[in-house]
Amino acid sequence: MWKFLARRLLIFLPTLIVISFLAFGLSTCTPGDPVMLFLNTGNNPGAQLSDPTSYEREYREMAASLGIDKPVFYFTITTSAYPDTLHRFVQKERRECVRALIARYGNWPQIAHYYQQIALLDRKLFQVKGQASGEALTRARATLPFLYIQDKDPLIRYHLDTLQFAFRSDSALQAAAGAQFDALNVAYGRVKQEATLSAHWIPALRWHGADNQYHRWLLRLLRGDLGVSYRDRLPVAGKLATALRWTLLINGLAILLAYGLAIPLGVYAAVHRGSRRDRLIAVVLFALHSLPVFWIATLMIIFFTTPEYGMDWFPTMGVGDTDKGDSGWQVFTTRVSHLALPVICLTYGSLAFISRQMRSSMVEVLEQDFVRTARAKGLRESVVIWKHAFRNALSPIVTMLASVLPAAIAGSVVIEVIFGIPGMGKLTVDAIGAKDWPIVYAVLMLAAVVTMAGILLADVLYGVIDPG
Repeated sequence: MWKFLARRLLIFLPTLIVISFLAFGLSTCTPGDPVMLFLNTGNNPGAQLSDPTSYEREYREMAASLGIDKPVFYFTITTSAYPDTLHRFVQKERRECVRALIARYGNWPQIAHYYQQIALLDRKLFQVKGQASGEALTRARATLPFLYIQDKDPLIRYHLDTLQFAFRSDSALQAAAGAQFDALNVAYGRVKQEATLSAHWIPALRWHGADNQYHRWLLRLLRGDLGVSYRDRLPVAGKLATALRWTLLINGLAILLAYGLAIPLGVYAAVHRGSRRDRLIAVVLFALHSLPVFWIATLMIIFFTTPEYGMDWFPTMGVGDTDKGDSGWQVFTTRVSHLALPVICLTYGSLAFISRQMRSSMVEVLEQDFVRTARAKGLRESVVIWKHAFRNALSPIVTMLASVLPAAIAGSVVIEVIFGIPGMGKLTVDAIGAKDWPIVYAVLMLAAVVTMAGILLADVLYGVIDPG
């Protein structure tokens, strides 16, 4: 058994590493700028601070604290047109713009010089004081940030023309920063004129070493540090722990009820196969299975939580509020009244599937020779069914355990949203809506690990029920 577990673990480790590649890779491709989401400034260039130097300093400090000011991975396979320092453009939109300009023109030195001139003019405009008119200066300051994120020539020319109009309309502004604007125009002209697309034909391997985002992310993950929420800056691990408690509670109860009801029904139907009771059980269970869970949940809320229909038996939403001074019985009754309907909705849909799996497996086992031999020995029918046949019919039920565990962890999104249960499913939906990606990918990694654990548990149980 131990050798078997060791072999399985050796298989799981590479799988988990691949899953970590996938989760981290997806997190780097998500829309939006993590730093700007964390700072609650959005992706609008106009949301920058009035002082560009202070803005960049604050941005870099936040990027460093989030660990996104490093190369993404241990190495990069690219072309010689791209530098190995592209990660130093920590602002995501600017980095993507530079990457697009390199793809279009291939001349990194000229593009770097062009970006440097934008930054110099940005600082110069902030320092302009005195006779410059407020309208022209405001227009120039509002236009310039868009050059950081534009890579298409018509749009760049449009913003440069807007800047030129602002400078020409104000002599004081022209005297204060006109030379720097001319240098910016010249720098962009060189980007277009000195394009070197041939550099894209030369492959290049850029080695970054262990000082990269993935390595740092993986070490934090192994320590149990899942990051910080963009929305409220609380630790992701703490938010997951709170949500996981409710998800495990309602799903655990639903799983126990589903298996506790479905297995005896499946065995009973197999023993009495072909009878009227067998057909009645099948019809009722399939009818329940065909009813959409969101529809049943909505009907339950309408009929069983409102006084209009005379059946105001359960609370409508949430898990109930309790005080520290409440007795254990008060807490129990509050939780039961709030969670009864969600648990019922999670239970009824799986009854048909589990019971039919159990019935089919049991019917097959009951036709085996060893069952006939047990009956020929004169054993009681209950002993034949539950001691001999039942154990050998558990294989499909064990197989389903591999999917039960991740389902119990990931949460039931529809039910949790409809009933307002603060579990993993609702937490994930809210995080996606708020672009709170650390929570989303933490749930992804947790679900992947639990899925692997479910598969391992199923393999172990196979060995228990069939030692041979």
